[in-house]
Amino acid sequence: MSLYPDSYYAATLEQLHQYPVLAQDLEVETCVIGAGYAGLMTTLGLLERGSKSVALIEKHQVGWGASGRNGGFVFGGYSLSPRDIVKQVGQEKAKELYGLTVSAVDLIRRRINKYQIDCEMVDKGVIWANWFKDQQLLLDEKQFMEDNLGVEWEYWTEDQLMQQIKSERYHGALFEKNAMHFHPLKYARGIAKEIAQQGGQIFEQTEVIDVDYSKAIKKVITPNGVIHCKNVVLSGGGYIGKLCKPVAQSILPIATYVMVTEPLGDRLQTFLPSTAAVYDTRFAFDYYRGMQDSRLLWGGRIHANTKTPGNLKQLLQQDMLKVFPELVDVKIDFVWDGWMGYPRHQMPQIGTLAPNVWYNIGYGGHGVGPTTMGGELVASAIMGQSCQHEIFSQWGLPWNGGVAGPLAAQSTYWWLEFKDWLKETLE
Repeated sequence: MSLYPDSYYAATLEQLHQYPVLAQDLEVETCVIGAGYAGLMTTLGLLERGSKSVALIEKHQVGWGASGRNGGFVFGGYSLSPRDIVKQVGQEKAKELYGLTVSAVDLIRRRINKYQIDCEMVDKGVIWANWFKDQQLLLDEKQFMEDNLGVEWEYWTEDQLMQQIKSERYHGALFEKNAMHFHPLKYARGIAKEIAQQGGQIFEQTEVIDVDYSKAIKKVITPNGVIHCKNVVLSGGGYIGKLCKPVAQSILPIATYVMVTEPLGDRLQTFLPSTAAVYDTRFAFDYYRGMQDSRLLWGGRIHANTKTPGNLKQLLQQDMLKVFPELVDVKIDFVWDGWMGYPRHQMPQIGTLAPNVWYNIGYGGHGVGPTTMGGELVASAIMGQSCQHEIFSQWGLPWNGGVAGPLAAQSTYWWLEFKDWLKETLE
């Protein structure tokens, strides 16, 4: 029986192998806390580098949080915009940072093929569709990415875009070829299966109550057993709760929302001929993609209040109809939410809290590719092969603002959403 929250992804899992609950004390070299993408990729990265003693602990089930509920987009970049990264660290370092995520996309592709993970991968790129009439926005961004980050995106005129998306809403686009989309929960479960096959131990339905890292041998304390280990990796994302204060107090759980329509059959191709994934140029953008069973997945909106809106389906339908008004009669079969882990600086948090106590967290809604990068960096550092993770040291673990944090985050979102509306109105 699946213990996942209701979603299209949970409903379409064909097989569900459940991993055991930790029921006794255990000794391992490394314990990874949280079986979302960050924890999964760290664990697999360790095993691929020759580690023989790794345990992965999950409070719920593998991919239970945002890793198994997201839009399934796989592409480069971070929550912080490329322009802001260049401003903060300079062109050379920004290029290295962005390149790490591009390499991660390539690694995801290789792992899917190497380990034969059936996750409905569609390796057909991502479209960044222009919500506004100003084409200079696209041309400037294309040139910026080429000049500063060495990334080539293809510019499409309105007529070219209309061949891919039959909507009057957009005004041209940039196309990112080295991108894809997939079933994120099937991917998470596929990675977990490979971890188990390579000798990693996975424990589900096992809550971590506390972590004692005051001595050389750390203790990860759960209700039915204590894990004694040399290394601990914290990777709980937006669901970390209150575990390990310095890390937990640097993260804001931010809700985002997704729905999936009924199967549309041949009708899907009439308004969305492209098999690429799509998002738009607003700060508060929509994102969507056609599914292999002819449904349309649609996501968008964020909120610092993690309580699910009572009218969530209607809100997302309204957004969809702004782009595809002809879908007014389409039935919505699934709607759900998930919590992203947002740090104030909008960059991944990768580093050490104490000797051999790692954190790999804070991907802020851009986690599919970058979590793979983070897992590689942490695994490589634990195995003594690289210190490249230090490139993220300047961002650290800033305080999330406490009780005022969500209000501040939501106010910023509303302000940027207002700027989008104003720009559209004045065109």
